[in-house]
Amino acid sequence: MRKINDILKQCAVIEVIGDNDRLVSGLAFDSRKCTDGMAFFAIRGTQVDGHDFIDKVVEQGTKVIVCEHIPSVMADDVTYYVVDDTAKSLGYAASEFYGRPSEKLRLVGVTGTNGKTTIATLLYRLFFNAGYPCGLLSTIENRINDIVIPSTHTTGDQLQINEMLSRMVEAGCEYAFMEVSSHAVDQDRIAGLRFEGGIFTNLTHDHLDYHKTVAAYRDAKKKFFDNLPAKAFALTNLDDKNGMVMLQNTKAMKKTYSLRTDADFKGIVMESYFDGMEMKVNGRNISTLLVGRFNASNLLAIYGAASLLGMDDDDLLKEISRLQSASGRFQMVHSKSGVVGIVDYAHTPDALKNVLDTINDIRTHNETLITVAGAGGNRDAAKRPEMAEAAVTRSDRLIITSDNPRNEDPDEIIRQMRSGVGGEHYNKVLCITDRREAIRTAVALSKKGDIILVAGKGHENYQEIKGVKYHFDDVEELSKALNEK
Repeated sequence: MRKINDILKQCAVIEVIGDNDRLVSGLAFDSRKCTDGMAFFAIRGTQVDGHDFIDKVVEQGTKVIVCEHIPSVMADDVTYYVVDDTAKSLGYAASEFYGRPSEKLRLVGVTGTNGKTTIATLLYRLFFNAGYPCGLLSTIENRINDIVIPSTHTTGDQLQINEMLSRMVEAGCEYAFMEVSSHAVDQDRIAGLRFEGGIFTNLTHDHLDYHKTVAAYRDAKKKFFDNLPAKAFALTNLDDKNGMVMLQNTKAMKKTYSLRTDADFKGIVMESYFDGMEMKVNGRNISTLLVGRFNASNLLAIYGAASLLGMDDDDLLKEISRLQSASGRFQMVHSKSGVVGIVDYAHTPDALKNVLDTINDIRTHNETLITVAGAGGNRDAAKRPEMAEAAVTRSDRLIITSDNPRNEDPDEIIRQMRSGVGGEHYNKVLCITDRREAIRTAVALSKKGDIILVAGKGHENYQEIKGVKYHFDDVEELSKALNEK
C-alpha cells in the first residue's frame, strides 16, 4: 500500500476534496479493472470518458478518484483529486508508483512512421549480444533480457509501460529501447518517463484517421522531442523533410544521420544484394545482413544511437555485422522452387515504395516481380489508393487482397485500393479477397527466378475479421505454397 499523496506528488493537483492521507493498493483507468483499494483515474478517451464511470467504481469500493472535474453527486467517504489532465497525471503517478523505473535505466525512444520496430529491436539485440542486460518495448514483442513478453500495442498504456520498466530494473537491465507511437505521445502515455535519447526515422502518410491532418501527426512526433531533457540526445534523419522540424524546440543534444548529405553519422551504400549490403559509415566499412536503402537508414540510426550511448566503435561495428532483420521486415522465405519470397510489414504507401524500390534496385529485371498487398479496415482510408498506386507502378503483377478488414467489408477496401490503379496498369492487377488464395495464386503465376513480395502484415500471425482474430501467418502461407509448387 502507498500513500496517494506520495504517488501524486509530481502531478499538478488543483483541488482535494476529502481525506488526503489515504493508502491505495494500485492505480487504474479502466473501471472494469478498478477494485477496492485502488485509485481511479478518469481519463477522456477517444471512445469513452472515464468521468462517466466514477459512480460505478465508487460502488465497487474505490475510495480515491483523480478527475478533471468533480461529479455532480459526491460520495462522503471518497477523496476526489482534481487535476488539469488526468492522462498526464496517470503517467507521472504510474512512474512514482513503480519507483521511477525510467530514471534507473538508459531509456531510448524511437518514433516515426516507418522503421520504429526495426531500430528498437536491433538496438536491443546489439546491446544484449554485446553483453549488456537490457529490455525492449515494441510492436512485435517486449523483452526483459532473454525473457519474451507478448506485445499488444506499439506503445502500451502508462501503467503497462512503467510496470514493464520496473521489471527490467528488477532484472538488472541497464538499457531499454522502446517504440514511441504518435498516439502514445498525443495521449500522454509516455508522460513521466525520463528518456536518455530519442530517434526520429521519417514521417509519411499514416494514422490520419486519428490525427486528421499531417500537421497534427507531425506535431505529435515533435512533442516527444520537445519534452526531452537537456542531458538527452535527439537523433534525427536529415533525409526526411521533417527531420530538422523535430529538433526545433528540443533542449536535448542535437545529432543527425543521413545517406544523402553531411551529417554526424553519414552512410553510403556501396553494394546491395538480397542477402545483405556493403556500406561505409563515417568512413568505416560495414558488411550487414540487412537489405535496402531504408535499412541502410535504419542502420545509421542504430549506429548513431549506440555511439551516443558510449559503445566502443570496434565493438559496435562487430555487432552490427551480425544483426538480422526484425521478424516480418524484409524477411526472406526460401524454397526449393527457385522463387524468391519476401514478407514485409509495409502497410503505408511510403513503406511499400521503399521495399519495392529496394527489390527493383537488386533484381536483374529478367524476372517477374509479383506483389500481394492489402489495406487494413477501420484505419486511414485515404492511403488505400496511394498504396495500390505505389505497388502497381513498381511491380510486374499486383494482387490486391484482404489484410485485416476488421469491421469493414473487405471487397469495399479492395475497390478503394483499385481506384488508385491507372488505366495503363489495369491489366496487371488481380483482386482476390481471400488472402490465402491470393498468396497461392501469386505462387502459381511465378516461375523459377521470379520474386514474390507479400506486404502488409509482416510479423502478425492473425487476420482480424468482424472482431475475430483468426490464425494467419504470411511467412507460413508463402513458405507452404512455395514448397508445394
